[in-house]
Amino acid sequence: MGKQYYVYILASKKNGTLYTGITSNLIRRVYEHKNNLIEGFTKKYNVHQLVYFEVVEDVNAAIHREKCIKKWKRAWKIELIEKNNPEWKDLYYELV
Repeated sequence: MGKQYYVYILASKKNGTLYTGITSNLIRRVYEHKNNLIEGFTKKYNVHQLVYFEVVEDVNAAIHREKCIKKWKRAWKIELIEKNNPEWKDLYYELV
């Protein structure tokens, strides 16, 4: 099995501010967001809940997927989250 990449969506709260990102280490990356170790959007807007992620085997496919989701309408992102996580649970705690 090759390296895995994760395309993920963080939310400030249910139906709140959304952030889409990509990483090869989901647990570490979300930990960094939660603890404001990364300057920028998620720190400024308190976007710390992992509400959606998917595993992608190829880095180029992962980058492409992230770019696509970032261009989506907000309603589509909410639909993607709610299809897999209707309660908007913070999935980080299921991973650690």
